[in-house]
Amino acid sequence: MQPLTSRARAVERKPMTMWERMYLPAIAKGMSITFSHMFKKKPTVNYPEKTRPFSPVFRGLHVLNRDEQGRERCTACGLCAVACPAEAITMEGAERLPGEENLYREEKYAAKYEINMLRCIFCGLCEEACPKDAIYLSETFAPANYTRKGFIYGKEELLIPNPVTEPEEFAKAQGGRVKQ
Repeated sequence: MQPLTSRARAVERKPMTMWERMYLPAIAKGMSITFSHMFKKKPTVNYPEKTRPFSPVFRGLHVLNRDEQGRERCTACGLCAVACPAEAITMEGAERLPGEENLYREEKYAAKYEINMLRCIFCGLCEEACPKDAIYLSETFAPANYTRKGFIYGKEELLIPNPVTEPEEFAKAQGGRVKQ
């Protein structure tokens, strides 16, 4: 093994010119960059007063849909839960009893429907898998919460308002969504 001094090469250091020692070109270049940024459009949005526009393909909170008579569309087929890659949807089906025709469209309905928003990746596969157009992703954010239990939305939180008894809330909940 050879000593380090015999292998090392000398580094040449050129002396700085007078112009480089004054640092004026570097300062002028830095100030020009700073001033150019001062006049550009700011990316920040003053949130409560203004809201930024979202993409038309934005996926927000899930909503369980109703038909025109106010009946739930979900038939508890389970295709949304099977299609979910994050396994965020759980449901239990039940049979409709006599006299509940005004509540549910089909003979079978979802007695329990839960979405764990901590697991959800907002991919939209549940929306695509549903044959009855019962679930869709709305244009609203998931609100902040301090507990894990607050991020598990049940059927009561997900169900859209009844169009027969609450037409204003129903129209507001549907937003810009096109009826099918």
